[in-house]
Amino acid sequence: MPNYTKDPDAIARLSPEQFQVTQQSGTERPFDNAYWDYSEPGLYVDVVSGEPLFSSLDKFDSDCGWPSFTKPVEGDNVEQRPDNSYGMARTEVRSSHGDSHLGHVFDDGPQEAGGLRYCINSASLRFIPVDELESEGYGDYLKLFDPKEE
Repeated sequence: MPNYTKDPDAIARLSPEQFQVTQQSGTERPFDNAYWDYSEPGLYVDVVSGEPLFSSLDKFDSDCGWPSFTKPVEGDNVEQRPDNSYGMARTEVRSSHGDSHLGHVFDDGPQEAGGLRYCINSASLRFIPVDELESEGYGDYLKLFDPKEE
């Protein structure tokens, strides 16, 4: 397994919005971000560490304005922490290795898929299309998208 870490070089390359979201626990604007209505097949990875976070197969339209997923593609790569900021009791989601703020998880997701909604900032993600998984070093995830494996 690759060694995913909080990479100072990757942090230095972040856009101001990506830095504010991932390093300062910010939130991007709803309905005005890269992946809220994106539906291509592929893998979403941490923009800082590259660790695999979510699959397009678990993405759904929650009409909240941010990308929403029913579960992480690798549970060990996503951590949950209590977040009581702004007078709200929420559960923050962070990447385990990159320590990037990703968003929050709520219990109002599709019941048939476990009932969770991982509401994630596009600014914390890098999308890798299925046809680039192998060349980007994520070939192990190709099997998720192979209908013969169902």
